[in-house]
Amino acid sequence: MRGTRVAGKNRGQIMLYALSTCVWCKKTKQLLDQLGVEYDFVEVDLLQGEERTQATDEVKKLNPRCSFPTLSINGQCIVGYDEQKVKEALGS
Repeated sequence: MRGTRVAGKNRGQIMLYALSTCVWCKKTKQLLDQLGVEYDFVEVDLLQGEERTQATDEVKKLNPRCSFPTLSINGQCIVGYDEQKVKEALGS
């Protein structure tokens, strides 16, 4: 599955599963950018075939409802936009 890496401070394993049309997904990316952390993200709706299936399966493991954004920070799952939880998970 192809993801995009955003450069920043390494704060561990951070993966954002998003939709390209989702306002809350965009806000989550903006928050991560403002915090200056390195993270990977994938816009699941832009994937096709096996890559899309693989990404959807990964989201379902973290978030059985398969809603977006789904953010994994060092194994902790945050569903939806939640600035406080993101900052707490990053130790900010």
